[in-house]
Amino acid sequence: MSEVWIYTLLSVLAVSVFSLVGILTIAIKQAYLKKALIFLVSFAAGALLGDVFIHLLPELAEEGALDLKASLFILLGMLLFFVLEKILHWRHCHLSATHDHTHPLAHMNLVGDALHNFTDGMVIAGSFMVSVPVGMATTVAVVLHEIPQEMGDFGVLLHSGMSVKKALFFNFLTAATAFLGAFLILFLNLTPDFILHFIIPLVIGGFLYIASSDLLPELHKEVRPLNSFFQLLSLLAGVGIVSLLLFLE
Repeated sequence: MSEVWIYTLLSVLAVSVFSLVGILTIAIKQAYLKKALIFLVSFAAGALLGDVFIHLLPELAEEGALDLKASLFILLGMLLFFVLEKILHWRHCHLSATHDHTHPLAHMNLVGDALHNFTDGMVIAGSFMVSVPVGMATTVAVVLHEIPQEMGDFGVLLHSGMSVKKALFFNFLTAATAFLGAFLILFLNLTPDFILHFIIPLVIGGFLYIASSDLLPELHKEVRPLNSFFQLLSLLAGVGIVSLLLFLE
């Protein structure tokens, strides 16, 4: 069990550190950043889908846990992330954003991000309790989708009137909630059966929702053939990176 704790805490720490990647948004010219982000989004989508179809679903099937109950919890996971995203966008403010007046969108973004990261911590801990390869594959998928997400979140906070230092502080603070999610799973010492039948299906639903509802639609905004081709290559690269983790089994 100590091995699971070590792998989990190191993985959650790695994911949390990526909350600071938003600082790159002020160091990179906007034109270059916009071009790079779309390929990061493609890569992240591939990693999430690869984790679902190459690691998580086969793990459920191998353990005999891929049944109607698992399907319902996958659906529930998608619905939970749908509700979470709705909560994030349900308020709108018409006042101009300044450092003295921060848009409600920033606060909703922080709440949603904290809940999301809390779930990520649960996901990572639960995955390592199933097996180390599944845990590492899930961590890679989480990290890869954190990069464009955190850059986007940082941009939202700045746009909503926060200073750079304040935005970085709150971004890291919300990322730290991943430790709370991981500790919850580890302290409860949930059985592998519980992880397989409940947590992993919820993870699958969440990953499918993020990839299909948030990431892939962004890719369709690019219609130029050459860029679309490189998007596809980036997506396949994300799948490929996650696939390489099969060699750890």
